Amino acid sequence: MQKIKGILIPIGGNEDKGTEDSELYTLEFIDEGILFHVVKEAGGIDAKIVVIPTASSIPVEVGENYLNAFAKLGCKNVHVLDIRSKQDSEKKSSIDLIKSANCIMFSGGNQSKITKHIGATTIHDIMLDRYKNETGFVIAGTSAGAMVMTNEMIAGGSPKEAFIKGAVAMYTGLGLIPELIIDTHFIRRGRFGRQSEAVAKFPKLIGIGLAEDTGMIIKNGNDCTVIGSGMAIVFDGSKLTHNNEKLLEEGTPMTIVNMTVHVLSNSDQYDIKNRKVTVLPIEAPFI
Repeated sequence: MQKIKGILIPIGGNEDKGTEDSELYTLEFIDEGILFHVVKEAGGIDAKIVVIPTASSIPVEVGENYLNAFAKLGCKNVHVLDIRSKQDSEKKSSIDLIKSANCIMFSGGNQSKITKHIGATTIHDIMLDRYKNETGFVIAGTSAGAMVMTNEMIAGGSPKEAFIKGAVAMYTGLGLIPELIIDTHFIRRGRFGRQSEAVAKFPKLIGIGLAEDTGMIIKNGNDCTVIGSGMAIVFDGSKLTHNNEKLLEEGTPMTIVNMTVHVLSNSDQYDIKNRKVTVLPIEAPFI
């Protein structure tokens, strides 16, 4: 198995305090604490960061939001690359930016737009190659931009129908880390059920549910460290003793027995290959 040299940073998103449904009023904002980690892993404030708001329906506003957020941290080499078609992914200007970036940052929105316009294109191939082979190359993403990092990607699903077969819709993601299934906005949007079904569908994979303002730094394609102010929920279905997902008809309540679930927070670590959690001792001082 090839050792991965790059770094992934999936982030759970951060909802606006408003209650409107329109994306214009629920613009993703990533807390400076999370972005600090992104910049640090990418090499510091001189790193070349390319923001890709493809998932968003308001890419101009999202791009400006990121430019302002990174500027607050002192970054001056930040570019917005708005891909709206596969043809955009094949442009020389797009390819040159992806080749020269220290960090790629995917915004939130609709993850299926990323797979539609970027999946199986030249820039997708370049990202995969650089992630596998270049030390320190960072691919970060929030919300949809985090979910698309996997191979088996959650494309949708209603929490109202949780634990009912068919409540979660799956699609093919960018395949950066095929061992995982990532879900975001995990706590506030009540997504425990759909991640449970996703892991029941693919019990050899590990489910990661990220709360808002919470992410993971994933190194070597294996070593995960939780960052941010919230929780990361890990679902391990490798020891299921009862899983009737494949036998049920759509719309039928599911039975899932012996699902292992870990609730992790800042600085806790998870080893994907060995499915092992490392946490600070209970008596350790709180920082």
